Amino acid sequence: MNPTNYPLTWPVGWKRTPGHRREAGRFSTKDYGRASEAITVAGAVDRLLAELLRMAVGQDDVIISSNVQPTLTGRPRSGERKPTDPGVAVYWRDMGKDRCMAIDRYSDVAQNIAALAATIEAMRAIERHGGAAILDRAFTGFTALPAPIVAGMKRPWREVFDYGFGKVERALIDKRYRQLASQYHTDRPDGDHDKMAELNVARDEALQEVSP
Repeated sequence: MNPTNYPLTWPVGWKRTPGHRREAGRFSTKDYGRASEAITVAGAVDRLLAELLRMAVGQDDVIISSNVQPTLTGRPRSGERKPTDPGVAVYWRDMGKDRCMAIDRYSDVAQNIAALAATIEAMRAIERHGGAAILDRAFTGFTALPAPIVAGMKRPWREVFDYGFGKVERALIDKRYRQLASQYHTDRPDGDHDKMAELNVARDEALQEVSP
């Protein structure tokens, strides 16, 4: 996976929040002597980069991926029209390892970026209390799953899903995905990392063909 600043590169294997379940979010500015206001995209990005910098991760090693047009420096631009998909993912390299984290819980891009910053801040607290090994394992779990390569070829999504229906319908795709995911998910003792990654890629491809 090669993440881009724009459009959003959502990590393979990461669960999405359905649009109807997204919340407004309450992250705000905190100016002394002034009423707090909802945080802007620029303000949220500053927070996120500051938290990563506290982990010795420089801005040049960070990719903030969203559906908001970026500035020349690659940061999501403030003042843009809100995209339909407000999800945000952040990718970085830390101690020779590729890391990523993604949030789409909130209906606003700025809120999701601020949530990423808050999550990293909370996880750093684990390290301060002697949980460095726990933190490393957690961030390792955030590493994006690569799409599998089978004999140098990627299987068509219909083959992965064993999809015999002519019309591509979301309900059928979702049902078949749940059936297969229950077999392959890595939370199971007998889960299969490669098959789960392949299944997630196949689902994304299938949904692009969903009939109106």
